[in-house]
Amino acid sequence: MSVHKKLMQARVDLQNTQLKKSGLNKFAGYTYFELGDFLPTVQFIFHNVGLCGVVSYTAEMATLTIVDTEDGTVLLVTSPMADANLKGTHPIQNLGAVETYQRRYLWMTALEIVEHDSFDSGNQKPAKAEPVSQPAPPKKIEGKEGPWYLKVTADPEGDFADWVDLVMDVTQLALDNAGSEADVMAIFRNNKNIFDKVKESASAYETVLAKFTKAKNQFAKETE
Repeated sequence: MSVHKKLMQARVDLQNTQLKKSGLNKFAGYTYFELGDFLPTVQFIFHNVGLCGVVSYTAEMATLTIVDTEDGTVLLVTSPMADANLKGTHPIQNLGAVETYQRRYLWMTALEIVEHDSFDSGNQKPAKAEPVSQPAPPKKIEGKEGPWYLKVTADPEGDFADWVDLVMDVTQLALDNAGSEADVMAIFRNNKNIFDKVKESASAYETVLAKFTKAKNQFAKETE
């Protein structure tokens, strides 16, 4: 059996399992697969059919190498690398965030795991009308350069839900790396322009405030 046929068998076997999505996007109202939701099952299936998957990285490319453990034939799945661009963290922490996302997407691509779409979210976005005239390029909402400033390299006037997702991700990473209650307050204060934009969704802003409250309470307990 070739490596391609074994991979196809692994895909079919995975589709016949009852995987559950543990990731939740509260703003857009959909669930999604996290790496831990499917990778243990995939590894079990790969072992049974005679495949081994190894993820590797270069500065330009992430690669999932799928090897037939019987004849040694190889199949590659690749993805270009990208930057997390999170201010106030060490480069290795940004790198770790990028590699986590890359592993998830490489495995999902190889096993044809369907990510959330309009059916998962429960509705389909209406088509946008064509503008009569060419509008001016929308401005991106970003923090300034410096410690505890967030950099969200996306346009909030495009897909607002995706932009909010990015804000949530970089905010959580910044809070995870805060070393004191003062750091938590600095993150909120330095990025007020970003969080003011998030206020356009009341539920999303409540989620942001909950993240900061939780982080402050953790440091308050440590000082008691």
